[in-house]
Amino acid sequence: MTETAGTKARTPSASQAPATLRVVHAIGDIGAHDWDACAGIHDQPDSKSQEHEYNPLTCFDFLSSLEDSVCVGEGSGWWPHHIVLDGEDGTPAGVAPAYLKTNSFGEYVFDHGWADAYESAGGRYYPKVQIAVPFSPVTGRRMLLRPDARIASGTDPFEMLTAGALALAREAQASSVHWTFCTQDEWQRFADAGLLRRTDRQFHWFNRDYPDFDAFLETLTARKRKTIRRERRQAVQSGIAIEWLTGGDITEDHWDAFFAFYMDTGARKWGRPYLNRRFFSLIGERMRDRILLVMARRGGQYIAGALNLIGSHALYGRHWGCLEHHPFLHFEICYYQAIDYAIQHGLARVEAGAQGEHKLARGYEPVTTYSAHYIAHPGLRRAVAEYLSRERAMIDQEVAALKTYTPFKQG
Repeated sequence: MTETAGTKARTPSASQAPATLRVVHAIGDIGAHDWDACAGIHDQPDSKSQEHEYNPLTCFDFLSSLEDSVCVGEGSGWWPHHIVLDGEDGTPAGVAPAYLKTNSFGEYVFDHGWADAYESAGGRYYPKVQIAVPFSPVTGRRMLLRPDARIASGTDPFEMLTAGALALAREAQASSVHWTFCTQDEWQRFADAGLLRRTDRQFHWFNRDYPDFDAFLETLTARKRKTIRRERRQAVQSGIAIEWLTGGDITEDHWDAFFAFYMDTGARKWGRPYLNRRFFSLIGERMRDRILLVMARRGGQYIAGALNLIGSHALYGRHWGCLEHHPFLHFEICYYQAIDYAIQHGLARVEAGAQGEHKLARGYEPVTTYSAHYIAHPGLRRAVAEYLSRERAMIDQEVAALKTYTPFKQG
């Protein structure tokens, strides 16, 4: 796709002026300045007053590091097809991080069943278009719209980017388009455009202006408070020291240690880890002030660690690994240290990734996540729509039930 007219996702609108849409196969062809301007990232990404939250996973530096390290691209199943909407002056007015996919790995919104059913019936599910941050179950805007863009009056850039994604699917002969971990506002707009909607749930920790970790503990029931204090003591009782590393304190030696942790855990969990060693060096170079490494040291050696990315409002826990197993060390490094950091730095929440009902007992609360889907084949679309209707109701019930099991004091 090189260009298309501005349209709604379902029906072209003759009243809208044509606008240029294009696809690029490398984020570098857009450039850091224009991409981050669309992502709402300004000179001070930690500012709480900017129009949108700074989400480090949608910034140019993170996504370009995935491409430059070849974690996405040839042979990965993620082929960049970023959609660009150019404004009247030729400057990008909106972008969407899009990938043509030949598998369903690294997405965390599972559609393997849809693929198996369609291919069993004689269809071809791959390629598909994925609009997402690869390997990252983190909510954020998927339609990145420049707030100061010059767009013709009456033109809706959100609708145009949506139309561009559908045009890309047609030209690539893709079975479907998937916007995963989009925001709730985007999710509603996708419904207005006639797309299928899906929900799931995660567990996030919320900062209610706690002055310190003990103040957070005081909001929990006595039994849960006692349990957490015991777990924190036992996690470090074997002479383990915990370090926070960010900015220039992070060296290549730290990345060597952390990569060993990541490879050990990744190989045990899913067989082939998605990220390579070069990726960590690149984000360490490009995003050092947006990174928090929580590292555990014993006997002069690093034995475990967790990688977090720092946003303007949230701490995003991404990866963890260890070479030695100690009781509750995972909880300490991934959950309790993240809470402590968020409190000390005034962050509103901690997002600790997918899955994990065990987070509930540690003060993390259930939240709903959102995705939207376009299925080209009418029969498959009907079947998926019926399934999603039942699944959404189940997720609503599950989230409501989980909220009754939070460890907080009643009232």
